[in-house]
This record gives sequence, structure tokens and C-alpha cells, in this order.
Amino acid sequence: MVSDELQQLLIKYCEPEDQLLQHIDRQTNLKVLLPRMLSGHYQGRVLSMLSKMISPKRILEVGTFTGYATLCLAEGLTEDGFIYTLDINAELEDMVRENFAKSVFNSKIKYTIGDAQESLKSITETFDLVFIDADKKNNGTYYDLIFEQVRPGGLIIVDNVLWSGKIVNNAQDKDTKNISSFNDKINEDTRVEKLILPVRDGLFVIRKK
Repeated sequence: MVSDELQQLLIKYCEPEDQLLQHIDRQTNLKVLLPRMLSGHYQGRVLSMLSKMISPKRILEVGTFTGYATLCLAEGLTEDGFIYTLDINAELEDMVRENFAKSVFNSKIKYTIGDAQESLKSITETFDLVFIDADKKNNGTYYDLIFEQVRPGGLIIVDNVLWSGKIVNNAQDKDTKNISSFNDKINEDTRVEKLILPVRDGLFVIRKK
């Protein structure tokens, strides 16, 4: 969706990655299947900026992967804040916990392995910020499950809503149709204000009224 030249310009004019984020990026690309799932430098700075703008006390992330976005979101937490991050991939758990252990935010991260829909049943917090970046077919399910736990004025951010340009091109495969249906669902939801940022693979930023 974004040319290499523009991507390099965007990175030039945003805050740099710290050493730990650089390490996670390298290790993910070297050792993990589908490394493009990583948020990466520019999107990570967008998530960090949005988090810092609202200074959340409680964040929920559905889909941890290798922990890059988790740490970016954690940068905006209040002093007594926490981020709950949920993922189903137990094979990455040791890598992720090692990454978190190196971070100044380690004590603020509550990392859970398991089915996110089940894990959410035991979390009764009210969230200021939610980031949904897991199995795309369940975007609508996660949205519905967490909506009442988001405070008025809170943000829900959903990743990959442009799906490598397939949404723009009106592709008819099952995954694209699922994402398009989710986008339509949000567009019709009168309880929220919303916009899509063409950041990397598309970020839907949704503000609860």
C-alpha cells in the first residue's frame, strides 16, 4: 500500500526504535514464521503516539505475536497502568517472555497464552485502549466481546483492515470478505467515531462515544 520510498521517508521523520525493539524486529525476521505480522518501526511509533495521547491506565491487546506492539503500546501507560496481552501461540511464549523481561515495562505486562475468547471471560477491567491484531475472521467477535469494557472516550484499534490492498481492489476471497464485512460493521456502528489510517496494512481507529 505504501511505496518503499515513502516508507523510508516516514521512518526518517518519526522517533527511532530503541535497542530492544530493534532486537525483536531482527529476531522475528530471523526465527519466526510470517515475520511480516510484526508491527514494525513506523506502525509501532503510531501505536506509541496514540497510547501516549490518551495516557491509558488499562490496555488490552488481542494478539501478542513476538511482543513488539505490546511494548510500543506500553510506552503510554500511566505509572500504575497495566497492559493485558493475549495470544494462542505457545511456541512463541519463551521468546516473548524473554523479550518482555528485558523491558522496563515488564512489571506492567500481563501476558496470557490461550484462546482469547476464553481468556477475556476472566478479565473484568475497564479499558482505555484496545488493540485487536489476531485472527482476522474473529475481529467482529473480539470487538463485541470487549466493547462494554471500553470506557467512553476510549480507543479500539484494529490492524490489517486494508488487507494488503485487497479491500481496495474488492477481492472476493473468504479472508477479504470477512475483513470487508467487519469494516462495514464498524462503519454502521453509531456508538463510535471512526477512521482508517493507511498505515502499513491499515489501522482502524475507533473512538467510543
